[in-house]
Amino acid sequence: MPPGLYWIHRTDRTDQPGDTVPQQDSRASTALVVVAHHRADSLTAHTARRAAARLEAAGYRVDLLDLRAEGFDPRMTVADQPDWGDRDKRYSDEVHAHMRRVLDADVVVAVFPVYWQSVPALLKGWIDRVWNYGFAYGRSKPRLAGKRILWLGLAGATADDLVTDGMRKILETNLSEGIAYYCGFAHSAVGLLTDAEERPQRVDAEGNLRVGDAVAGAEREAQYAAFDQLALEYVEKFLAGETVPA
Repeated sequence: MPPGLYWIHRTDRTDQPGDTVPQQDSRASTALVVVAHHRADSLTAHTARRAAARLEAAGYRVDLLDLRAEGFDPRMTVADQPDWGDRDKRYSDEVHAHMRRVLDADVVVAVFPVYWQSVPALLKGWIDRVWNYGFAYGRSKPRLAGKRILWLGLAGATADDLVTDGMRKILETNLSEGIAYYCGFAHSAVGLLTDAEERPQRVDAEGNLRVGDAVAGAEREAQYAAFDQLALEYVEKFLAGETVPA
């Protein structure tokens, strides 16, 4: 069993994404929680586990995909894209396995640190390799149509940082419009989780980065309690089909 995998949906299947997609088990919906961080003890991994627990409490079967723990290589290879123009081509076995996990999910939740106002290479490479032409896009009836996705991005900037609004808009454009809706998802929401660093940092009016002292003790506990609460609020609103006001 891959590390962190809570549930595997019918592992005896031999069908591929090019075959007829079987009907989902009507007894419970499935949530694929994707965590993209290089450290198991990171706040990103902690947030992914919290989101997974909330989804389980809501009745979802959870497939927790820890890309680092499972040794996923984000680099595209020829085997992943042997003939770009053939949308029914055979992909690598690893990519097919990940495609199946995406197909089995009703809901996808991606949890990641925000790097340069975007996703880290680990997550971007997963999208590049798995959400490939012919699978995630390139068909008049997308295979991922009807699915819903929540992007939870952890940012070191503080909530009142001047860059926060712009960062949120960039993520929403790139992730919701540029990826999710292009691939047929019925709903995509971005949750920006600020104040992820122990040392508060913000850009001042002159464009200088100001890094404060590390928070500790009761102040740190309060900061991360508020952080956890905001993360769960995004999950709750997403499950309810709503959005969190900026």
